[in-house]
Amino acid sequence: MTRRLSLARLLPMLAGGLLLSATLPALAQEGTAPVPPDLTDENVVGVMTKAVDEVIRPGYRAFHASAGALAKATDAFCAAPSAETRQAVDTAFRQAVAEWGRIEIVRIGPVLDDNRFERILFYPDRKSTGLKQVQALLQKQDPADADAATMGARSVAIQGFGALEFALYGTGADALMTGPESFRCRYAAAVASHIEKTAGQLVAAWDAPDGVQQHWKHPGPQNPVFRTGREAMTALLGILVHGAEAVRDQRIETFYRHGGIARPKSALFWRSGNTWVSIGANIEGLRALFDTSGMAGLIDPSFVSIGGNIDFVLKALARVTPTIDTDIEKAVSTPEEQQKIAFLLVNSRDLIERLNGEYGTAMGLGAGFSFADGD
Repeated sequence: MTRRLSLARLLPMLAGGLLLSATLPALAQEGTAPVPPDLTDENVVGVMTKAVDEVIRPGYRAFHASAGALAKATDAFCAAPSAETRQAVDTAFRQAVAEWGRIEIVRIGPVLDDNRFERILFYPDRKSTGLKQVQALLQKQDPADADAATMGARSVAIQGFGALEFALYGTGADALMTGPESFRCRYAAAVASHIEKTAGQLVAAWDAPDGVQQHWKHPGPQNPVFRTGREAMTALLGILVHGAEAVRDQRIETFYRHGGIARPKSALFWRSGNTWVSIGANIEGLRALFDTSGMAGLIDPSFVSIGGNIDFVLKALARVTPTIDTDIEKAVSTPEEQQKIAFLLVNSRDLIERLNGEYGTAMGLGAGFSFADGD
């Protein structure tokens, strides 16, 4: 059983410059409140344009490029298994996981069409549906299951990163080195190719000049997506809130909770040692969207600390995450690593509250509105 870590046990981390969010400055004098901005269509165009052109579209392009590199590396490994080609696959897999993690936070728009999100990452998989299907597929060894051209017509559970990770790193993966063009490797190559294809579809959808990017950049009465600037900003902030929630609830608490039983094998990417790569990339994506879009610039100038505090917490999370042991078994059982995970849990909750409460209030959302509830 893991125990709830006290603040006193977290204090040694402060020596490394990692400040708890409780040390952040107060927002303003007691009794004052920020004056909400006038979220007219014109006022939010700049923010939405930066979000689309400087974060979202480049993010999908980077993911597509990394997925292509992964597909190429996997093909080369299957053709000639060796320590060198295996290392190339490991590197490409890690990079693709990172690039996906940065843009994964955008759980809205084209990625929801045709189940693309699930085709890329079928998670959480609480009933181990994907694992069971992949294990059965590898046991059966039907050549049709290793055909990238027909992969899209099959179960989403066998198409994405989870399936690819098991093929490359799961039980029996040592057999990949025994000879060229094994069924398991050809299946892995097909999955990698399909991830690249899906990533390409997302790039195309966001790059179409009269499509989703136009709808996001220019809210208005005739816009089928955002009729007002307020709706557009609500969606943008919603990405951040839900992204922060996913880091805490779906990425960390699925395998580690205070006072609960640790379940390291429930962690995403535990087999490949990329759990913290993925989580760190999620945090990087959140920070990039908040900072680059200029969202903080809409806040009442007397309350600029709202944006500064959010960025402070994001930086702290980004500093700690890559320092945690990549071996999840060790991470959840070693006191020093537990302290770091507890730090992430405490501060990710604080981040959610600052985004959902402080920034949301500063934007003039009515009482009772909660991004966290999806309202």
